[in-house]
Amino acid sequence: MDTEELIKKADLQKIVAEGARIYNQIKDKYEPKENGKFLAIDIDSKDVYFAETSADAVDLARKSHPKKVFYVAKIGFEAAETMARMFFER
Repeated sequence: MDTEELIKKADLQKIVAEGARIYNQIKDKYEPKENGKFLAIDIDSKDVYFAETSADAVDLARKSHPKKVFYVAKIGFEAAETMARMFFER
């Protein structure tokens, strides 16, 4: 399956809604001391990957969940300032 097919099959609305829900449940573990850093969340396993940058968080997540879509949250920022991003194996 190529990247275009994976994008078409991804339910981004579900990923954003579920990712935001998971983030809201765990944010007290990270806020405020880690504000400005990033979490990549796999909504299926609920695995969370913490890093200084969004790219690093997603790279960590991809090691366990290649070809997945992750919810990426910037710690300490409102949901409107977060993003659902797609990263696949290169």
